[in-house]
Amino acid sequence: MRDTAMPDTPLLRLYRKFTRYPAGHWLFSRAVCFKAPYFGSIKPTIRVLEAGRCEATIPHRRAVQNHIGTVHAIALCNLAELCAGVMTDASLPRDMRWIPKGMTVSYLKKANGTMRAVATPMIPIVSAAEGYDLPVNVDVLDPAGDKVFHAEIRMWLSPKR
Repeated sequence: MRDTAMPDTPLLRLYRKFTRYPAGHWLFSRAVCFKAPYFGSIKPTIRVLEAGRCEATIPHRRAVQNHIGTVHAIALCNLAELCAGVMTDASLPRDMRWIPKGMTVSYLKKANGTMRAVATPMIPIVSAAEGYDLPVNVDVLDPAGDKVFHAEIRMWLSPKR
């Protein structure tokens, strides 16, 4: 039985539907990239999606490397924005909408191997009569679990018209 307190957004319903099957995470991730094609450049796989949390990975491959052979800073930004956006969309009350407003990033160490991003909101996501900033925390970890990158992404949430 599903917890009725959890949001039942269209994106969460789609995620649950796809991920019941083998290769469902991959297929769901391709669907997200079809809707927002630029994210396809990093070949992400959304591994966990629930209200208030999104985890996604990108493989370390030549197309995302910089001149020293590590994962490029902008590929990490792309991964962070994808995770923050998908988490926000999956957590949003039906009467609200969102758009990214800004991003502050810190590169903490060289990024080698498959990168895993974890996005969580820094405040509760709620319905409101007026727009408000939603800060989203995104940490990117290397295969050893070391934090290589941190982003705070500000989403602008506002009532639907």
